[in-house]
Amino acid sequence: MAKTSVACPRCRQPVIADIEQLFDMGTDSQAKQKLLSGMFNVIQCPSCGYAGQTPRPLVYHDPQKELLLTYFPPELGLPVNEQERLIGPLINQVVNNLPLEKRKAYLLRPQSMFTFETLIEKVLEADGVTKEMLDNQQKRLSLIQRLLNLAPEARAEVIKQEENLIDNELFSLLGRVFEIAIAQGDQQGAQAIALLQKDLIEQTAFGQQVKQQNDDAEAAIQALQQASKDGLTHEKLLDIFIAAKSDVSLSTLVSMARPGMDYTFFELLTNRIDAASGEEKQRLTALREKLLSLTERVDKVVQERLAQAKEALEQVLNSGDLEKTILENTDAIDDFFMEALRSELHQAQTDGNIERSAKLKKLVEIIQKLSQPPAEYALVEELLSAEDQTQRQQIMETNSQSINADFLQILNGLVMQSEKESQPAEVQQELKDIYRMALRFSMQNNLTK
Repeated sequence: MAKTSVACPRCRQPVIADIEQLFDMGTDSQAKQKLLSGMFNVIQCPSCGYAGQTPRPLVYHDPQKELLLTYFPPELGLPVNEQERLIGPLINQVVNNLPLEKRKAYLLRPQSMFTFETLIEKVLEADGVTKEMLDNQQKRLSLIQRLLNLAPEARAEVIKQEENLIDNELFSLLGRVFEIAIAQGDQQGAQAIALLQKDLIEQTAFGQQVKQQNDDAEAAIQALQQASKDGLTHEKLLDIFIAAKSDVSLSTLVSMARPGMDYTFFELLTNRIDAASGEEKQRLTALREKLLSLTERVDKVVQERLAQAKEALEQVLNSGDLEKTILENTDAIDDFFMEALRSELHQAQTDGNIERSAKLKKLVEIIQKLSQPPAEYALVEELLSAEDQTQRQQIMETNSQSINADFLQILNGLVMQSEKESQPAEVQQELKDIYRMALRFSMQNNLTK
């Protein structure tokens, strides 16, 4: 993204903002997600207070699907020849980013989308998302907005009337809306979303199902953590799986303990089956089939994610500026990306490929530098580790310059995140106590200035 001076849509005063007009999957693996999120070209006007998107011409390109789409906001009110003049350089950029052998005929026929909605529909249609699916999603988004606009005490009747729309898709959408609110620094909005989620869990059959699944998953995690403290063996791991109360518990355990589910583990389970009889034998046999299916599924997902990560790694390595590309694609830097990076570095060193090794090492250094947590998070950790309120007060006094609005915003975000993720009650309470204490400390500091 480039810093650009744009006119505020409301007052027409110039505003400096990060503007992105080209979303090219060929050079940015996160381009589609950025476009679909709607979190781009957002400005904050210091003159009139306008906060929102500024209309700009957009180009979307997906070379794998041979898709080249353009969108020109009608509110800009420019004639067709002027639109083509502004869109042309973006399309040229797409073409220039492709090697000669990949420059195909579809590039000569970009498809013009008349509305932003049709642009999004076309992108999703290429992924197999139908109009009906989009309509169903819109119904749930509208319900979320309607419920957020109601006072908590007035929601119960609407929730009861619309319970057929309250499903896994709605909860997923609610989670995405929460993340957007946090990203925009909308603490009040995020708090309202968290409260709505709580109401939906408490007042709907699907919500109770979600709660039970979360409880089962949490119980499985705690059982595994406790066993790990005492020294986890194959026998203990098998006992935990046998004691699991639901498929959710089994899925959670497999996702966390897959490395321990090796030949020895399944040999022990087979021995248990051979030694059992009647209903117990049938139950253990069914458990073995489930675990084999779950491990196969997990292994398949891991292989797919590693392949995607390797592809993303190659795109980064082929870019002109490693650090700039990493900064623009931080969402792609996950455990799978790092595993692909370690594997490729080892292979390059084994092959004696000095140039590739140097580039991969440079990438490791860049990621390590960017992965350092902000100082505010280190301060939160220090406050959480304090033995009592007196020690916390001393820490705040030592770091008085850091107890500012930014720190309070981060702290409040952590409080809401802990509630949304249903972290242990003591962790939630400690974060709330620290937030209140920091808020008082900040107010006292401001009064003495």
